[in-house]
Amino acid sequence: MELECYPMGPRPPELVPGRPNRDWMDAFASRHPYRCLPLTMANTTGWEMLCPMSFTAEWNGGPTQNDITLTPDRPHPDFAHFAQSHFAGGVLTMHPGYMFRTPPGWQVWCGGSPNQVKDGIQPLSGLIETDWLPFPFTMNWKFTRPGRVKFQKGEAFCFITLVQHQKIEQFEPVMKVMERDPVLQGQFEAWNRQRTEFNKRLAKGDPDTVKEAWQRFYFKGELPEDTGPAPAAHVNKRRLKPVRLF
Repeated sequence: MELECYPMGPRPPELVPGRPNRDWMDAFASRHPYRCLPLTMANTTGWEMLCPMSFTAEWNGGPTQNDITLTPDRPHPDFAHFAQSHFAGGVLTMHPGYMFRTPPGWQVWCGGSPNQVKDGIQPLSGLIETDWLPFPFTMNWKFTRPGRVKFQKGEAFCFITLVQHQKIEQFEPVMKVMERDPVLQGQFEAWNRQRTEFNKRLAKGDPDTVKEAWQRFYFKGELPEDTGPAPAAHVNKRRLKPVRLF
C-alpha cells in the first residue's frame, strides 16, 4: 500500500515518520510520561511535516488578515507562500507542500502532532478525502489569544495519519453490563486487584515495588493472573516507513 506524495514545489517541507519524543515528557522525573504506551503510540502513528524555516507569528486580536504579522528569522524564498494569514480571524495557515493520494477507502486526517503542546495557538484538525481529491489541503492553527508565537525550523507544523472514515459509520455504541461477560469481568477484577495491591505496596515504600516503579501489563501485552492468552497483535513500538523517491 502506498501513500502517494506529490510535491507542489521544488522545495517541499521535510516529511518524516512521527517522532516519539516530547519536550514536556522529557522534563518529568524519570521521563515518567513515556511509561504511558497510549501516549507514545499516538506520537508515532503518522507522519510529520517540518517547518523549513524559523518564523514568528503575531496576532493583535483583530478580525482581518492584516491583523496577523508573519516574520521569518531570515529571508527565505518560500516563506510568503508557506505561511499566510489566509482565513483571517486569528487563523494562521501553512501549506504542507504536497498533494496526497491514498488507496480507495483511505483518507488523510491532518492536525497537530499528538500530545504536543504550544502555548497561545491551537492546531486545527481536518479530514481530507485524498482517495479522489486532485488538489492539496492547508494546515491551520488558531490563536487562542492575542500574542506572539514562534515556530522553529524542523518543528512539526502538520501531522497526518490515515483513516477509513466511511467504515466508522458502521459502528453502533452499545451499553452493556459487564456481569454478562464473565471472562471479561474476571480479567478486569484481576487487573483491579493487582493494581490496588501494587499501589498499597508503593505507598508503604516496599523496596521491590519502588524499584519496579510501575506495572507493565499493558506495555507487555499481558493479562494479569493468566486470565487469558496474550493478545497476538499487541504493539508497543511503531516504526513507520520514511518517504522514498519513485
